[in-house]
Amino acid sequence: MLTRRLLITFVALLAVVGGLAFLKYQSISGMMAKLATPKPPISVSASAATAKDWQYRLPAIGTLTAAQGVEVSSEVNGTISQLNFESGQALKKGQLIVQLDDAVERASLATAQAELKLAQLEFTRGQNLVKRQTISRSEFDALQARLEQAKANVAQLQATLAKKAILAPFDGQVGIRKVDLGQFLSPGTSIATLQDLSVLYVDFFLPEQDFPKLSLGQTLHAQVPAYPDKDFIGHVVAINPKVEDSTRNLQVRAAIDNPSGQLLPGMFARLNLLLAQQGQVVVVPETAITYSLYGDSVYVVSKNAENPEQLTVERLYVTVGERRDGVAVIEKGLQGGETVVTAGQLKLDNGSHVTLVDDVAAHAE
Repeated sequence: MLTRRLLITFVALLAVVGGLAFLKYQSISGMMAKLATPKPPISVSASAATAKDWQYRLPAIGTLTAAQGVEVSSEVNGTISQLNFESGQALKKGQLIVQLDDAVERASLATAQAELKLAQLEFTRGQNLVKRQTISRSEFDALQARLEQAKANVAQLQATLAKKAILAPFDGQVGIRKVDLGQFLSPGTSIATLQDLSVLYVDFFLPEQDFPKLSLGQTLHAQVPAYPDKDFIGHVVAINPKVEDSTRNLQVRAAIDNPSGQLLPGMFARLNLLLAQQGQVVVVPETAITYSLYGDSVYVVSKNAENPEQLTVERLYVTVGERRDGVAVIEKGLQGGETVVTAGQLKLDNGSHVTLVDDVAAHAE
């Protein structure tokens, strides 16, 4: 009886173990079948690497300043008797801007001119007398000194009188008036700003290693936020002969013609300095480049050698140069005409099978 029970238990265990083994076998067979089944190709977007002419540029930022710009002020004290300008008016060089009260100076000048006339008469009379030895040489020298002193007094008062008339130092546009008729001005008080807007300067800084690429006369393209779609053309007029110690940057100045007055001093500008060297380079869309700690790379699409109907990808490490307007220059590692993946790189590895589809985002853009 005991032997029969043991036999039944053994058979039951054997059946259970056999069932489990069969289930495991089925599971492993299914997994192996899945692995043996070829993976479907990965959908990616691609674009051709093209060789094209490329103008190299140096990007920079700068601030516009007037070629000539001053805060008009008075050098002497005085009360404003005339205001000969309106805010925003265009002025010519030498045009009277403000006249200070000069009645006292005119009266003093009249007195000095009378004294000069008397000193001139006495000097002329002394010349005749000294020739006849009627007066001594020392007396004649005193008359001559008195004449020179009278001339100096007249010149001094004329200079003071001229400072009472404040004139425009150059052609330009005057700003908002800061003074009023009858106001007393102290030396240095600002009357208004005067800016020559016909030509503007833009000063910017470049790293010292760019110095060999710079030369006078180079063309500059400037863009300002007020006119984002317009390029303003300028030319380099000065290169600072000293590198800044603190930043190791070199200051450069360019001049931009502004005949229409669209640009104003103080505007912020994005700049591109055109370099002399140019030629054909290989360019790809910026989205084709994969950046990593190991280097920049692109996936190149090619036909499978064993099955020409299949497409595979190969990862190539490249040297990326200048980037502009959505494309990047490939300086090393890629030839023109090769097809590179522009979307879907995260799903790829070397040798992956791919199929090409349109880039929806690129079409939308």
